[in-house]
Amino acid sequence: MMDSAEPMLDCEAVMKQLWDYLDGELTPDRLKVIEAHVQLCQACTPHVEFERAFLEALRVARAHQAVDASLRDRVLGRLRSMGYSA
Repeated sequence: MMDSAEPMLDCEAVMKQLWDYLDGELTPDRLKVIEAHVQLCQACTPHVEFERAFLEALRVARAHQAVDASLRDRVLGRLRSMGYSA
């Protein structure tokens, strides 16, 4: 059961925390709130599924070949410019 002190989040708040959520970097309470939102939100669910698939594709690619450091820096720079923290 969710703590009543944790309000439901809107889509913007969920998307701002998406990478932390997928990386398992949230508190258990925050994780529950985001999971509750994603389970109910038809707009956020596809984004979460896409990002999970993206992360899995990166893991598979990384297992097959080393990523060039400059490529990694460019990807992280682009993500940061879009507001994601990495």
